[in-house]
Parts: sequence; structure tokens; C-alpha cells
Amino acid sequence: MNGAIFFTSKYGSTEQYANWISESTGLPMFNMKDRSAHPSKFDYLILGSPIIYYKVLNHKWIAKNLSGILGKPIVFFTVSGAPAGPKLDGWIADSLPKELISEMHHIALRGRQSPAELTWYDWLMLKIGGLMNKDAEASKEELRGFDFMDHASIEPIISRVRQIQSNMLQSTI
Repeated sequence: MNGAIFFTSKYGSTEQYANWISESTGLPMFNMKDRSAHPSKFDYLILGSPIIYYKVLNHKWIAKNLSGILGKPIVFFTVSGAPAGPKLDGWIADSLPKELISEMHHIALRGRQSPAELTWYDWLMLKIGGLMNKDAEASKEELRGFDFMDHASIEPIISRVRQIQSNMLQSTI
């Protein structure tokens, strides 16, 4: 009954959440860039990814490792400026294999975006997106930045991990 956290992060928000989850659960965490860590070695997984340009950033890693991911309990957390809802669900559906989506439990976390920390290209794309966004509040956040990081928001993930561990323990009795 061993689990692990696999994440990728571009500007640090997803890594911060992965750290908090690891501290709260005692689970090891692996950056998906680390080629020595394989999800197939674990009984359950917590996968974390930022949403960048309306896509799950780690979608290629997930596709490459899909056979080692499917068939186990999976908690998938995304980090973005967008709240949970149909827009975010659509981006996930466009990024991930359907068989994974049907097996995973998704939890949306809100991240942080500071225009001063962005690459020139990301800053430019965010400005264009912000100016074109019809949602006035979202447009303002895209243009000025935001910080929704909240340690307490990982509680649903921690609860789900405890539930997975309990279920696995019960199945061995």
C-alpha cells in the first residue's frame, strides 16, 4: 500500500502544493522531469499539473506513462487561475485520455501568477488572452496577476488519500 505524488510545475505553484501534500501525508514526491521515478512502482498516485494555455502541462508524460497509471486509485490536482467548473473540465478533457479521466478523482486548486516572473512569451500571451477575455474579473486577473495559493485548499486531497489508504487496508484484511 504505497503511494506517491508526481507533479510538474512551471512557475512553482504546483510544486508548492505537492510539497504541502507530501508534508501532510508523508508520501514521497517526484518531479515528472525525474526519469528515475516510475508511477508503475506505486499502488496509488497523486498527480499534479498546472494548466498552461488551456492544457494540462504534463499531458505528454501522462500519455507516455499511461500503462503504469491506469488501474490504480488516482487523485489528479490541477493548479490554475480558473476555478473548478465547465471551462476547466473542458481543458482537462481536451488534454487527457478519456480512460484516465474516468478513473481519476480531480481536484482543482487555484494558483499564483505574477506577471513579473513570466517569460516574455508567456507574459505576451497572457496579455493578449486578458484583453480578449469576455469575463471582466478573469481579464483583470490575467492582466494584473493573482495569488490564490491556500494551504487549506489541499484538504480534499488529504481526505481522498486517507480514504484510498483505508480502502486498501480493508481489502487486505
